[in-house]
Amino acid sequence: MAGPKIAVIGSFAVGMTMRTPELPVFGQTLLGSDFDMGPGGKGSNQAVATARLGASSSLAAIIGDDKLGEVGTELYAREGVGTDHLTLTGERATGVGFIILNTEGDNFIILDMGANELMDPAFVDTAEDLIAASDIVMSVLEIPVPAAQRAMALGRKHGVTTIFNPAPAQAVPTDMFGSVDYLTPNESELRILLGLAADDPRPTPDLARELRGRGTSNLIVTMGDRGTLVLTDTIDEIVPGCRVDVVDTTGAGDAFNAGLAVALGEGRPVLDAVRFGCACGALACTKLGVIPSLPTRAQATALYQDHYGTTKGGSS
Repeated sequence: MAGPKIAVIGSFAVGMTMRTPELPVFGQTLLGSDFDMGPGGKGSNQAVATARLGASSSLAAIIGDDKLGEVGTELYAREGVGTDHLTLTGERATGVGFIILNTEGDNFIILDMGANELMDPAFVDTAEDLIAASDIVMSVLEIPVPAAQRAMALGRKHGVTTIFNPAPAQAVPTDMFGSVDYLTPNESELRILLGLAADDPRPTPDLARELRGRGTSNLIVTMGDRGTLVLTDTIDEIVPGCRVDVVDTTGAGDAFNAGLAVALGEGRPVLDAVRFGCACGALACTKLGVIPSLPTRAQATALYQDHYGTTKGGSS
């Protein structure tokens, strides 16, 4: 059975990662270790991750016509990600991110999204044929909001399931939620979407119900080791996560969204799809670096079965 067709309208950036004994404060110089440079960007990560899980994945993105851009094109050739709607530009440099990890695997990230910032609704319109032919269309917020909004609107226009991962979080037009089938913030992103401080102390379930009331069909809030909250018309439930030894959390959200997308594209029920996403997200925490940590289908299926005690995650 062929995997689902997934279109990602998103971002590419090269990530430069270093581990430090603690996260630095302003003006502090620390000695680091484990430097790594490799492909990243949430859209790119999700396209690669869905391909590894067996989907027919394509990425619509804008990257610089430079050496860092070649990191992306080489990656997609190696991983089997479709690039018919990948544009190279000399107007802006390829996006770059600096990632600092502490010994517990927590991180902070500084981004210059570069060429990604050139994406607009007109560019997304050039990928309408790709979106229309897909089972799932995904987007993120490392591209301008109007481009992500257009991707969701085109998905809705063509009856394609839409997944919007609002990261890194920022304000979006309320009417965008009406085009989103699955909205997947983490707890801080949930708060920012509501116009609150990222650390607002009110309970996440209460805030999630408030956000869902603004129009999205299904709200899925990732809560780290406390599991994932799923709110739909008929479900109000926390799916427990998978326990693993954490090395680097950087790609966990992208792996979760990829697993969710592939499972939904295969027609699996939402709670089962969230469980599969949790298995993928957990595995992404077990290795240093994003691309090396994104799981294969066999790896995700094994952890899914071990943790949730079911065989629904078997290979297609």
